[in-house]
Amino acid sequence: MTNIEGSVVLVTGGSRGIGRALVEALYERGAKKVYATARDPKTVTHPDAVPLALEVSDPASVAAAAEQAQDVTILINNAGASVNANFLDSPVEDIRREFETNFYGPLLVTRAFVPIIERNGGGHILNFHSVLSWIGVAGSYSASKAAFWSQTNSLRLDLKPRGIEVTGLHVGYVDTDMAAHVDAPKSTPESVAAQALDGIEAGAFEVLADDLTRQVKAGLSAEGGALYPQLAA
Repeated sequence: MTNIEGSVVLVTGGSRGIGRALVEALYERGAKKVYATARDPKTVTHPDAVPLALEVSDPASVAAAAEQAQDVTILINNAGASVNANFLDSPVEDIRREFETNFYGPLLVTRAFVPIIERNGGGHILNFHSVLSWIGVAGSYSASKAAFWSQTNSLRLDLKPRGIEVTGLHVGYVDTDMAAHVDAPKSTPESVAAQALDGIEAGAFEVLADDLTRQVKAGLSAEGGALYPQLAA
């Protein structure tokens, strides 16, 4: 288990949506320092946060951020993209771009910060997945999140002997810009942030942040038609 109080946390994509809610919740729980990253650090608005420029898919940017944040004990890989490229019709470059942000980006950040967290006595990594990690209805987005889920599971095994715990968070629709076009029940960013931090403090392997996510996870052992009604027609 990892204590939030007194910790030093880096949140990727910390200027808006769930990332901004995480920064606020971390300080409410007594975090000592929170680095909030963004492509443009001027967009970070929390008065106590440490703004940090970061493009997760750029190795040079990741290295520069790691050089500036040598005291981190908790890493939250929240930044992501939603391209939703179709595997048959979309340019392959769009699919690659989704994977660069949602799979390779957090991998680069994790590889940069694992030695730092280990040197600081161990800590925690939390990776933001999606209910679409388990159901392929959003093309390249679903695939990139499924790959990220697998990455998280592998990292959990690799990092346990190094004193670093790993939690994966899965969530459905959240009331943020990314889901503004969706007409369906949505969680609030504050609710998701609270559950994410509860998961860190409890040492949970996974956090399922809403009913939709719990239903889909429970249905993974069923036949394909249960998750994909169009195949049962």
